[in-house]
Amino acid sequence: MSENERRDLPLGETGTAEDMDAVMRKYDRESATRIWEGTPRIVVGVISALFSLYCIWSTLWSTADLPIRLSAFLGLIVIMGYLNYPARKGHVTPNSIPWYDVVIMVLGAGSFFYYCFNYSRLVMVISSAAKIDPSNPDAVAGAWFYVILGAAGVLCLAELCRRCVGLPILCVVGALLAYTFASGLGLPRVIYTLFFGTSGVMATPIQVCAKFIAVFIVFGAFLERTGISGFFIDLANCAAGASSGGPAKVAVISSALCGMVSGSSVGNTVTTGSVTIPMMKRTGYQGEFAAAVEAAASTGGQIMPPIMGAAAFLMAEYMGVTYASVALKAILPALLYFTGIFLAVHLEARRLGLRGIPREQLPKLKGLIRSIYLLLPLAVLVGMVSTGARTLQFSAAVAIVLTILVSLPGIFLNSGTRHGGPLAVRAAKDLGRMIGSSLEAGGRGCITVAVACSMAGIVAGCITVTGLASKLVSAVVNVSRMIPNQSLAMFIALFLTMLCCIVLGMGVPTTANYCIMASTCAPILITLGIGKIPAHFFVFYFGIVADITPPVALAAYAGSAIARSNPMKTGVNATKLAIAAFIVPYIFAFNPAMLLVDTNPLQVVQIVITSLAGLFGVAAALNGTLFRRMNPLIRLLLAAGGLCMMFPDTLTDLVGLMAMGGACALEYLSAKKGRA
Repeated sequence: MSENERRDLPLGETGTAEDMDAVMRKYDRESATRIWEGTPRIVVGVISALFSLYCIWSTLWSTADLPIRLSAFLGLIVIMGYLNYPARKGHVTPNSIPWYDVVIMVLGAGSFFYYCFNYSRLVMVISSAAKIDPSNPDAVAGAWFYVILGAAGVLCLAELCRRCVGLPILCVVGALLAYTFASGLGLPRVIYTLFFGTSGVMATPIQVCAKFIAVFIVFGAFLERTGISGFFIDLANCAAGASSGGPAKVAVISSALCGMVSGSSVGNTVTTGSVTIPMMKRTGYQGEFAAAVEAAASTGGQIMPPIMGAAAFLMAEYMGVTYASVALKAILPALLYFTGIFLAVHLEARRLGLRGIPREQLPKLKGLIRSIYLLLPLAVLVGMVSTGARTLQFSAAVAIVLTILVSLPGIFLNSGTRHGGPLAVRAAKDLGRMIGSSLEAGGRGCITVAVACSMAGIVAGCITVTGLASKLVSAVVNVSRMIPNQSLAMFIALFLTMLCCIVLGMGVPTTANYCIMASTCAPILITLGIGKIPAHFFVFYFGIVADITPPVALAAYAGSAIARSNPMKTGVNATKLAIAAFIVPYIFAFNPAMLLVDTNPLQVVQIVITSLAGLFGVAAALNGTLFRRMNPLIRLLLAAGGLCMMFPDTLTDLVGLMAMGGACALEYLSAKKGRA
């Protein structure tokens, strides 16, 4: 947001909800939706709610062939997408949809529904496509009908992607399509591969989305309406609100917990930031720092086990491990990420001399204990997933039912404060509204993820059909042979991969970013000697931090809109706070013990202790204050020692301990001498 745009906003300590909505509509494509009112609003909401019910039914009970289920899923996504997203942001008239949007929606949805209802016949057509007699006009015309059908479906999805996801991923898709055609593949072959086969829009990403992600998005929508976000904020206040700079620590804890559920950096920033950012500013933090804390912590919610957002399901599929295994391996990196932010917040509070929230203003522990039942759906979900007793989708369905049950006390309590009919009737209406709004929000939440997954499938399809992946791997291997030091070659490959992830992730959902990087860069890293699990975690992490990395840092923009701060400075501060996310991936790439790969309990304990100590050194060096303001040489020594201790190796731990110990001792003695 420019200086002029911020000056145009009303004066005040923080931005209003209207200010937030205006900024998010400009910068976040998921927020730039059509405006429906009255009966059309009800109709569109019912369509989204029915879609959520379809996803639950399809994953649990449908016995139809996978292509039938996927084509129906995408057809419904196209309908909801064009009903919700206009062609241009800022040009929306209430209860209005242009005729051309209706035409595109009908063409796109019709293509997928035709596939769905004619799948058995299409199987034979596709299998005989290469044997069509060119001299037979009817056969040729029939073949071209299916080419046009597939092209219509792909182009409608691409246009929907432009509207709700953005141009960056379309640029990647366009470049790969151009390369595919330049490789000598004709239009019929490309369309048959990308639309009708399992290597295009219906590849692994959309399969995982339809099978797992959609149900978990619906579960997240239900969970948010139980009031669990408020419970997490109150819990964080009880734990850290009274300490030095307490509101910022509350933001770190609550955003980690809420982000685990929402899976959205921007959405989590808006949800918890509307409460925590004003508290931080009143305590004495600068607006840029307060917004950065919230943005960095909210972004980290996607790496917070056990939910970890949508990409974790794809990681399990690509790596060939269970979802529970992915969540387990993510524990230590997530711990380091949030500890790093927590330490930075504490040091900043000490530097500014900030106090916490008075205890009489904090929530009482007794009240929290009475609301602890809100955690039951999460606890049951984690238990079922970790034991592997039932499928992921069944576990999510059970968690949804439990979420409805735990919401009943709050519904009856709120209904009892109003008049107008018997309590049971009022509560039943409120429950129906809660279920309806949750299903509607879950359906809408699936649109962007599904469209991004379909585009990622096209990327994977182009790479597969052209053999580009093997060519890239061969090229990188040949280049690496020119570098005599293997570690240096690996570091260069990791650094270039990091840049690709961050650039592509600017404005692109984490899910799509991860799918593309898993198809292109991860195989290269594996070829260079990095394990499969560290390689996939590496691209996953750097896809996430794009949300707080300038110049396109959507989570930072959302936080700055609430704090009324400079967006670019907010992004820079958020990047500094999330420094662990830029360091930890390199560490587990060279030594996967941090991901609990090829290690033992003693090594894990050592890694935890030394890494936390190392994080303190890095955070103190970035803050510049320990016992007093540090000179640059001491800060450099402290940062180097911290980095050494974060690397899982006994020798580097000893070197780092000596460097950090020496730096801290010098600072302490100098500060003591200065006070004397």
